[in-house]
Amino acid sequence: MTFSTKRVTAIFVKDFKDMSRNMFVSATLVLPLLMAIIYSRTGTLSIDMIYLIINMTFSFVGAFIQSSLIAEEKEKNTLRGLMLSPASTLEIFFGKSLLSLIVTLVLTAGSILLLGYSPANVPVISVALVLSAVFYVGLGTLIGLITKSVMEASVAILPAVGVFTFGSLLTLLFDKYPFLKVAEYLPNLQLIELASAVERGESWGEGWPKLLVIFAWIVAVYLVTTYVYKKRRMDD
Repeated sequence: MTFSTKRVTAIFVKDFKDMSRNMFVSATLVLPLLMAIIYSRTGTLSIDMIYLIINMTFSFVGAFIQSSLIAEEKEKNTLRGLMLSPASTLEIFFGKSLLSLIVTLVLTAGSILLLGYSPANVPVISVALVLSAVFYVGLGTLIGLITKSVMEASVAILPAVGVFTFGSLLTLLFDKYPFLKVAEYLPNLQLIELASAVERGESWGEGWPKLLVIFAWIVAVYLVTTYVYKKRRMDD
Protein backbone atom coordinates (compact mmCIF):
# COMPACT_ATOMS: atom_id res chain seq x y z
CA MET A 1 0.00 0.00 0.00
CA THR A 2 1.41 3.37 -1.02
CA PHE A 3 1.48 6.33 1.35
CA SER A 4 -1.54 8.55 0.64
CA THR A 5 -1.16 12.27 1.31
CA LYS A 6 -4.91 12.68 0.70
CA ARG A 7 -5.75 10.42 3.65
CA VAL A 8 -3.20 12.19 5.84
CA THR A 9 -4.61 15.58 4.85
CA ALA A 10 -8.16 14.44 5.60
CA ILE A 11 -7.14 13.30 9.09
CA PHE A 12 -5.23 16.54 9.63
CA VAL A 13 -8.21 18.71 8.60
CA LYS A 14 -10.56 16.76 10.88
CA ASP A 15 -8.19 17.20 13.84
CA PHE A 16 -7.89 20.91 13.09
CA LYS A 17 -11.68 21.29 13.20
CA ASP A 18 -11.91 19.26 16.42
CA MET A 19 -9.20 21.35 18.08
CA SER A 20 -10.85 24.61 16.96
CA ARG A 21 -14.12 23.56 18.62
CA ASN A 22 -12.49 22.42 21.87
CA MET A 23 -12.16 25.51 24.09
CA PHE A 24 -10.30 23.60 26.83
CA VAL A 25 -7.62 22.51 24.40
CA SER A 26 -7.43 25.95 22.78
CA ALA A 27 -6.99 27.59 26.19
CA THR A 28 -4.14 25.21 27.01
CA LEU A 29 -2.23 26.45 23.96
CA VAL A 30 -1.96 29.91 25.51
CA LEU A 31 -0.36 28.73 28.77
CA PRO A 32 3.26 28.31 27.52
CA LEU A 33 3.19 31.74 25.89
CA LEU A 34 1.85 33.35 29.08
CA MET A 35 4.60 31.66 31.10
CA ALA A 36 7.20 32.84 28.59
CA ILE A 37 5.97 36.42 28.92
CA ILE A 38 6.07 36.22 32.73
CA TYR A 39 9.56 34.71 32.84
CA SER A 40 10.90 37.14 30.24
CA ARG A 41 10.19 40.01 32.65
CA THR A 42 12.25 38.54 35.48
CA GLY A 43 15.57 39.61 33.97
CA THR A 44 18.41 37.49 32.62
CA LEU A 45 17.37 33.86 32.35
CA SER A 46 19.59 30.83 32.77
CA ILE A 47 19.52 27.94 30.30
CA ASP A 48 17.64 25.87 32.89
CA MET A 49 14.88 28.49 33.18
CA ILE A 50 14.61 28.90 29.41
CA TYR A 51 14.29 25.18 28.88
CA LEU A 52 11.79 24.86 31.71
CA ILE A 53 9.44 26.89 29.50
CA ILE A 54 10.42 24.99 26.35
CA ASN A 55 9.90 21.60 28.01
CA MET A 56 6.62 22.88 29.43
CA THR A 57 5.53 23.72 25.89
CA PHE A 58 6.46 20.23 24.74
CA SER A 59 4.56 18.61 27.64
CA PHE A 60 1.43 20.75 27.57
CA VAL A 61 1.12 21.06 23.79
CA GLY A 62 2.94 18.12 22.24
CA ALA A 63 1.93 15.48 24.78
CA PHE A 64 -1.23 16.81 26.42
CA ILE A 65 -2.98 18.12 23.31
CA GLN A 66 -2.12 14.99 21.35
CA SER A 67 -3.38 12.70 24.10
CA SER A 68 -6.61 14.71 24.28
CA LEU A 69 -7.20 14.46 20.53
CA ILE A 70 -6.65 10.69 20.52
CA ALA A 71 -8.73 10.15 23.67
CA GLU A 72 -11.55 12.26 22.25
CA GLU A 73 -11.59 10.04 19.16
CA LYS A 74 -11.91 7.00 21.42
CA GLU A 75 -14.58 8.67 23.56
CA LYS A 76 -16.67 9.44 20.47
CA ASN A 77 -15.94 5.95 19.11
CA THR A 78 -14.54 7.45 15.89
CA LEU A 79 -11.04 6.05 16.31
CA ARG A 80 -12.43 2.58 15.66
CA GLY A 81 -13.74 3.74 12.29
CA LEU A 82 -10.35 5.20 11.46
CA MET A 83 -8.67 1.91 12.34
CA LEU A 84 -11.00 0.06 9.97
CA SER A 85 -10.53 2.57 7.15
CA PRO A 86 -8.20 1.94 4.19
CA ALA A 87 -5.62 4.22 5.84
CA SER A 88 -2.45 2.42 6.92
CA THR A 89 -1.01 2.59 10.42
CA LEU A 90 1.70 4.98 9.17
CA GLU A 91 -0.88 7.26 7.53
CA ILE A 92 -3.02 7.32 10.68
CA PHE A 93 -0.04 8.03 12.94
CA PHE A 94 1.29 10.70 10.60
CA GLY A 95 -2.11 12.34 10.11
CA LYS A 96 -3.02 12.25 13.79
CA SER A 97 0.38 13.65 14.82
CA LEU A 98 0.88 16.33 12.20
CA LEU A 99 -1.33 19.02 13.75
CA SER A 100 0.09 18.57 17.25
CA LEU A 101 3.63 18.60 15.88
CA ILE A 102 3.10 21.81 13.90
CA VAL A 103 1.37 23.58 16.79
CA THR A 104 4.08 22.44 19.20
CA LEU A 105 6.89 23.75 17.01
CA VAL A 106 5.10 27.07 16.35
CA LEU A 107 4.45 27.66 20.05
CA THR A 108 8.00 26.61 20.93
CA ALA A 109 9.33 29.17 18.45
CA GLY A 110 6.96 31.76 19.93
CA SER A 111 8.14 31.01 23.46
CA ILE A 112 11.79 31.26 22.39
CA LEU A 113 11.15 34.66 20.80
CA LEU A 114 9.33 35.93 23.89
CA LEU A 115 12.15 34.70 26.12
CA GLY A 116 14.73 36.41 23.92
CA TYR A 117 16.71 33.19 23.64
CA SER A 118 19.31 33.11 20.87
CA PRO A 119 21.26 29.81 20.86
CA ALA A 120 24.92 29.89 19.90
CA ASN A 121 24.37 27.09 17.39
CA VAL A 122 20.93 27.38 15.80
CA PRO A 123 21.13 24.27 13.53
CA VAL A 124 22.03 21.91 16.40
CA ILE A 125 19.38 23.31 18.72
CA SER A 126 16.80 23.26 15.92
CA VAL A 127 17.43 19.56 15.29
CA ALA A 128 17.19 18.85 19.02
CA LEU A 129 13.92 20.76 19.34
CA VAL A 130 12.32 19.00 16.38
CA LEU A 131 13.38 15.58 17.69
CA SER A 132 12.05 16.46 21.14
CA ALA A 133 8.72 17.59 19.68
CA VAL A 134 8.40 14.30 17.79
CA PHE A 135 9.01 12.39 21.03
CA TYR A 136 6.40 14.32 23.01
CA VAL A 137 3.76 13.91 20.30
CA GLY A 138 4.48 10.17 20.33
CA LEU A 139 4.13 10.13 24.11
CA GLY A 140 0.79 11.92 23.81
CA THR A 141 -0.39 9.40 21.23
CA LEU A 142 0.52 6.54 23.55
CA ILE A 143 -1.31 8.04 26.53
CA GLY A 144 -4.34 8.78 24.36
CA LEU A 145 -4.45 5.15 23.22
CA ILE A 146 -4.28 3.65 26.71
CA THR A 147 -6.98 5.95 28.15
CA LYS A 148 -10.71 5.89 27.43
CA SER A 149 -11.73 9.56 27.68
CA VAL A 150 -10.35 13.09 27.57
CA MET A 151 -10.76 13.38 31.35
CA GLU A 152 -8.84 10.16 31.93
CA ALA A 153 -6.11 11.31 29.54
CA SER A 154 -5.90 14.65 31.36
CA VAL A 155 -5.16 12.81 34.61
CA ALA A 156 -2.84 10.20 33.08
CA ILE A 157 -0.69 12.88 31.44
CA LEU A 158 0.06 14.67 34.73
CA PRO A 159 2.99 12.43 35.84
CA ALA A 160 4.57 12.82 32.41
CA VAL A 161 4.13 16.59 32.55
CA GLY A 162 5.75 16.64 35.98
CA VAL A 163 8.73 14.49 35.00
CA PHE A 164 9.40 16.03 31.60
CA THR A 165 8.77 19.64 32.62
CA PHE A 166 10.33 19.78 36.08
CA GLY A 167 12.66 16.78 35.80
CA SER A 168 15.66 19.10 35.81
CA LEU A 169 14.99 19.67 39.53
CA LEU A 170 16.05 16.07 40.12
CA THR A 171 19.64 17.12 39.46
CA LEU A 172 19.58 18.87 42.82
CA LEU A 173 19.15 15.47 44.48
CA PHE A 174 21.86 13.58 42.61
CA ASP A 175 24.46 13.93 45.37
CA LYS A 176 22.06 12.77 48.09
CA TYR A 177 20.40 10.04 46.03
CA PRO A 178 22.92 8.72 43.47
CA PHE A 179 20.40 6.28 41.97
CA LEU A 180 18.52 9.28 40.58
CA LYS A 181 21.40 9.93 38.18
CA VAL A 182 19.63 7.63 35.73
CA ALA A 183 17.34 10.62 35.16
CA GLU A 184 20.22 12.26 33.27
CA TYR A 185 19.08 10.23 30.27
CA LEU A 186 15.58 11.68 30.22
CA PRO A 187 15.03 13.50 26.91
CA ASN A 188 14.32 16.82 28.60
CA LEU A 189 17.56 16.68 30.58
CA GLN A 190 19.50 15.65 27.49
CA LEU A 191 18.05 18.69 25.73
CA ILE A 192 19.15 20.98 28.56
CA GLU A 193 22.63 19.44 28.63
CA LEU A 194 22.93 19.88 24.87
CA ALA A 195 21.85 23.52 25.08
CA SER A 196 24.35 24.15 27.87
CA ALA A 197 27.11 22.48 25.86
CA VAL A 198 26.27 24.65 22.84
CA GLU A 199 26.53 27.79 24.95
CA ARG A 200 29.95 26.62 26.13
CA GLY A 201 31.02 26.43 22.50
CA GLU A 202 31.24 22.66 22.23
CA SER A 203 31.25 21.21 18.71
CA TRP A 204 28.64 19.14 16.90
CA GLY A 205 30.75 16.04 17.53
CA GLU A 206 30.43 16.52 21.29
CA GLY A 207 26.69 17.09 21.08
CA TRP A 208 25.53 14.26 18.84
CA PRO A 209 25.44 11.60 21.63
CA LYS A 210 22.72 13.64 23.35
CA LEU A 211 20.76 13.81 20.10
CA LEU A 212 21.19 10.05 19.80
CA VAL A 213 19.67 9.54 23.26
CA ILE A 214 16.67 11.70 22.33
CA PHE A 215 16.30 9.72 19.09
CA ALA A 216 16.40 6.47 21.10
CA TRP A 217 13.47 7.77 23.18
CA ILE A 218 11.58 8.47 19.94
CA VAL A 219 12.15 4.92 18.67
CA ALA A 220 11.11 3.44 22.03
CA VAL A 221 7.90 5.46 22.39
CA TYR A 222 6.76 4.79 18.81
CA LEU A 223 7.50 1.08 19.07
CA VAL A 224 5.34 0.87 22.20
CA THR A 225 2.67 3.08 20.63
CA THR A 226 2.52 0.90 17.51
CA TYR A 227 2.20 -2.23 19.65
CA VAL A 228 -0.63 -0.71 21.72
CA TYR A 229 -2.38 0.59 18.60
CA LYS A 230 -2.33 -2.80 16.88
CA LYS A 231 -3.42 -4.56 20.07
CA ARG A 232 -6.33 -2.16 20.49
CA ARG A 233 -7.35 -2.70 16.89
CA MET A 234 -7.45 -6.47 17.35
CA ASP A 235 -9.18 -6.29 20.75
CA ASP A 236 -11.89 -3.99 19.45
